Amino acid sequence: MRRWLNMLIPVLCTVVLLLFDAPQGLSPQAWHFFAIFVGVIAGLILEPIPGGAVGLVAIVIISLTSRWTLFSPEQLASDHFNVPDESFSWAVSGFKNATVWLIFGAFMFATAYEKTHLGQRMALLLVKSLGRRTLLLGYAVALADLVLAPFTPSNTARSGGTVYPIISNLPALYGSKPNDKSSRLIGSYLMWVAITTTCVTSTMFMSALAPNILSVALVHDAIGLHISWGTWFIAAAPLGILLLVATPLLSYWLYPPGIKHNDEVPKWAADQLKELGSLSRNEILLLVLVCIALVLWIFGTAYVSPAMAALLVIAVMLITGVLEWSDITGNKAAWNTFFWFATLVALASGLSQVGFIHWLGREGGSLLHGSSPLTAIIVIVVAFYLLHYLFASTTAHTTALLPAALAIGHAVPGIDMQLLSMMLVASLGLMGIITPYGTGPSPIYFGSGFLPAADYWRLGTIFGALFLILLLAIGLPWMELVL
Repeated sequence: MRRWLNMLIPVLCTVVLLLFDAPQGLSPQAWHFFAIFVGVIAGLILEPIPGGAVGLVAIVIISLTSRWTLFSPEQLASDHFNVPDESFSWAVSGFKNATVWLIFGAFMFATAYEKTHLGQRMALLLVKSLGRRTLLLGYAVALADLVLAPFTPSNTARSGGTVYPIISNLPALYGSKPNDKSSRLIGSYLMWVAITTTCVTSTMFMSALAPNILSVALVHDAIGLHISWGTWFIAAAPLGILLLVATPLLSYWLYPPGIKHNDEVPKWAADQLKELGSLSRNEILLLVLVCIALVLWIFGTAYVSPAMAALLVIAVMLITGVLEWSDITGNKAAWNTFFWFATLVALASGLSQVGFIHWLGREGGSLLHGSSPLTAIIVIVVAFYLLHYLFASTTAHTTALLPAALAIGHAVPGIDMQLLSMMLVASLGLMGIITPYGTGPSPIYFGSGFLPAADYWRLGTIFGALFLILLLAIGLPWMELVL
């Protein structure tokens, strides 16, 4: 009964919105698309069917009804516009998204860590050194991300491809299993610390998130302002350091692990390391390949995209026997996440394609007429942050909304555009925490089996609100002082 109710609610959300006429200035097809998108969000929260299936159903519905939900009358009137072909092209557009493939690559890295036992070995080393207290393990996870962040312009590569494959081996050492009640013993805590930490480090450094670099270019094009690496770090460091120190502890309080202290596990880990013996051939190969991937992710982005670097390493794994083809074809979690995120990317891009995002920016500007500069900054930043619920990609969010937000701010007399710009770009990393699809690594941790949908949405709301409040309470006055 509950499953059918959860299935009915998203449908009702869409139907109710469709009963209303489109707001003034918004095209009918944009309103129809938005109505379906709201139903998708409800479906992802309630999960009457798996998230990937929700996304697949949505793009099929929109593709079949594209004359009323996706394409404008001008497009439909063109003699050279083939509706079936264009509908299909849009439906599969998310599957060629680089972040989607990087997420898939991260799952393959995790499989290699598990198969070669390198992940188990590294997890045992962590447990041996810090395993007496779960909180210390949380800080070890945060530290690992922080060390890599300034040099890795992809949080999916950094957290999903490097940190996750290692920490995914930790829960089993404590009897904590995915998709099981035992997940709360320690696995859930560690996964949540990992995803929140990477959102914080993505904000601290301009080079820690690809959309950060994009945002700097967009700001320069829009208002002629150049934001340097040093300026970014100085502006974001106080808030970032505070959150980095607080996140493992806050997670410990708000999402407490069942196991908090265990003196026997470190001793057991030391014995297990002795049993593992020296590094095997495949472990050494994997370690070398992971280092190659890190070098490419850090220094090679001008020559090869992070996603292609991941695929290159996976190809070498297959050639050398570190992975077998059956390891890839049989990884249900990877393919489920791949479909889930690819469909959401297409849906999110559709919001821009139909003009909904442009309309939203125009309407937002009219609402701020007569506001004080400080009020305008706060309202724009809050709206920019919360609208991330509509996006499955920080890159798409940046591309679609940052120019609109800057244009709205520029229309407010007396506003400090440097301050507004820095507040907007500094929020890009933090906003990734609010949904299970908010940033590249999110689907990986959500798909780990340790973070149920209800827990993820609840914690995302709590931490997302906390991050936003502290951005305004600490980040804003600090940036006013130093910029």
